[in-house]
Amino acid sequence: MLPGAATAAPFGGAGRTLRPSRKVLPEHARSHNRALVLQTLYTGGARSRADVARETGLTRVTVSDLVAELIAEGLVVELGQREDARPGKPAMLIDVARDAFQIIALDLSEHDRLRGAVVDLDGGIVERAEIALDGASGDDAVARVIELAKRLAGLATAPILGVGIGSPGVVDPAGVVRSAPNLGWTELPLQARLQAELGLPVHVANDANAAVLAEHGASEGDDLLLVKVGHGVGAGLIIGGRPVVGSAFAAGEIGHVVIGTDGGPLCACGKVGCLETWLAVPRLGARLEAAGDDAEARDEVLREAGRRLGIILAPVVGALNLSEVVLSGPVELLDGVLSEATVDTIRKRTMAEQHRDLRLRTATNGQDIVLRGAAVLVLSGQLGVA
Repeated sequence: MLPGAATAAPFGGAGRTLRPSRKVLPEHARSHNRALVLQTLYTGGARSRADVARETGLTRVTVSDLVAELIAEGLVVELGQREDARPGKPAMLIDVARDAFQIIALDLSEHDRLRGAVVDLDGGIVERAEIALDGASGDDAVARVIELAKRLAGLATAPILGVGIGSPGVVDPAGVVRSAPNLGWTELPLQARLQAELGLPVHVANDANAAVLAEHGASEGDDLLLVKVGHGVGAGLIIGGRPVVGSAFAAGEIGHVVIGTDGGPLCACGKVGCLETWLAVPRLGARLEAAGDDAEARDEVLREAGRRLGIILAPVVGALNLSEVVLSGPVELLDGVLSEATVDTIRKRTMAEQHRDLRLRTATNGQDIVLRGAAVLVLSGQLGVA
């Protein structure tokens, strides 16, 4: 039997913290304190039981009881006695059993393929697999997701803790993809479908929301806006260390906001001039291909896409006083001309006090950002660890 799911997951509700940090009320204490012990070991490495008690504020009796339970489940291991010059019996060191379980992570955000990986508990990629999308949508696309997940399950070399999925579109806490126009999904119970097929815990979130979890560790503060550019365009937002999802779970769905009043291309959602029609990889790639070898024409395509992105980001930066924006997607498209046009547009449309310290950068996790974020979904959902 897999370890029981923790009570808190990153996108289970607006304003939820990424990791436990303090004791809670008695009725919620055991599951929270269990996650607190795991989080302390996961981020800090080998500790004695006494160390864990001091750092968490829990009693030594509580820590010993929880650690015994976690050892029995195979989630924590004893590493041996600490080398200690102090008198008395050296303390026994414990740590998360980092090789005890693996995670299946799926990235459904790319326009031409579905990507997946077997990931260890530290976020390392163990095995990879992918399936060509070939324009599949609706049930055909779901079948390919299931096929990829089963293929990865066969590649795992340890028990599987769970499956994490970063999907385009609006995703609710039950793992229902309410709307993903590019994949032809409406009210799709993706989490339930995968759990029934695999017999494993499954956690689904919007791809940009998953990506921002992976990138948060590389940010300079607790506020971060990540724009994910792939098959579509979406954003993930963390404010004060807390993910923001919105009352209808659609926070960050900037891809289907119409930019400007000058019309534009028809979008998959039925509107005209949505941000995706200017910035999504297939649309942007087609425009660059049409520009051919004309360097100035290609730069103008990228500048226009950057301006459109800057138009939508300016009021967000102004309203939230953000200092860091991350672009995630093909670096050859996003870095350089496009990002420069984005920053220039934001600065022209906001007060100096709002953009003086603004930092716009490309993601540090590269093409694996959604995969690593999907792994975080499982760690948080199953163990309460981020």
